[in-house]
Amino acid sequence: MNDSARRDGTPDRDGASDASTPERQKKRPNKKVAAAAYSKRTESRKPGGKSGYPRVAPKNSGSKPGKSPKPERKTTAAPTISNAKPARHQHTDGPRPHVAPEDGVRLQKVLAQAGVASRRAAEQLIDEGRVEVDGRIVTEQGVRVDPEVAVVRVDGTRVVIKADLVHIALNKPRGWQSTMSDDLGRPCIGDIVSERVQAGQRLFHVGRLDADTEGLILLTNDGDLAHRLMHPSFEVSKTYLATVQGVLDRDAGKKLRSGVELDDGPARVDSYAVLDVNEGKTLVKVVLHEGRKHIVRRLFDSVGFPVKRLVRTDIGAVALGDQRPGTLRVLGRGEVGSLYGAVGL
Repeated sequence: MNDSARRDGTPDRDGASDASTPERQKKRPNKKVAAAAYSKRTESRKPGGKSGYPRVAPKNSGSKPGKSPKPERKTTAAPTISNAKPARHQHTDGPRPHVAPEDGVRLQKVLAQAGVASRRAAEQLIDEGRVEVDGRIVTEQGVRVDPEVAVVRVDGTRVVIKADLVHIALNKPRGWQSTMSDDLGRPCIGDIVSERVQAGQRLFHVGRLDADTEGLILLTNDGDLAHRLMHPSFEVSKTYLATVQGVLDRDAGKKLRSGVELDDGPARVDSYAVLDVNEGKTLVKVVLHEGRKHIVRRLFDSVGFPVKRLVRTDIGAVALGDQRPGTLRVLGRGEVGSLYGAVGL
């Protein structure tokens, strides 16, 4: 057969292998030509190379030719930046906390002087957002405050930063008067703190205990705190240990809780618990927030169990502990903070 063809009409592969025909060239492009074209396109995309694609002229005349223009950033107002170092949290929303004039004291120094922590530890407390000044959390270093008017709290507990404030726990002995002086020459709590008074400290006793009652009395020169601790509307709890004559029964306990009528109005205990019964006497733990005169003794008298011995052991979060009668103890930072928190200061 002169024309290469199979019987089924398809062209013979051996006879039709003419590469000069356009159909075969289109189907099978030359590999060398394709590689050269690919290399040419790759070089055109390199920086400074020629490209067949049209380029948009850059808006910035100072930019180098051949580079694509950079996208423009949206301009925003410059934030308020504190000059304090380290400035970890510089952006503030709303008014800044109480900042004293130039004679103010740095907050970390105030915390260190109040015995909260060292200056470095105080800076860490500020960074962690655990310090509050005048109702606002402070998270930046270098804030200055006026210790005379600023209200500072750490972890929600108020820190007394005024150096002249005094808070003392006194264990009043039995037979002593709850007064700072006595015209009849009887021993009084003023005799125990006479050296402090002579040094210029003006102290208030928070409430009173009758002469036969012993135990915890608070002394302070913060008149506002003393007034609030004594006022029944703030409901600061007071705990007593009462030794009563007889075996206290359940009916008497129910009456103490539900309330009894006294000469100056109804009264009741917040809670009570029988701790011990021995030789016909009962040791009872009583908690109440009232501070009327002889209130505990009158409550037990009304249910038929007179008090033989009475000791006040707690006022709020302040406990008498193993403090000896007639001694003084300066309250700790946590105790002072709990007292201010209990009365809303």
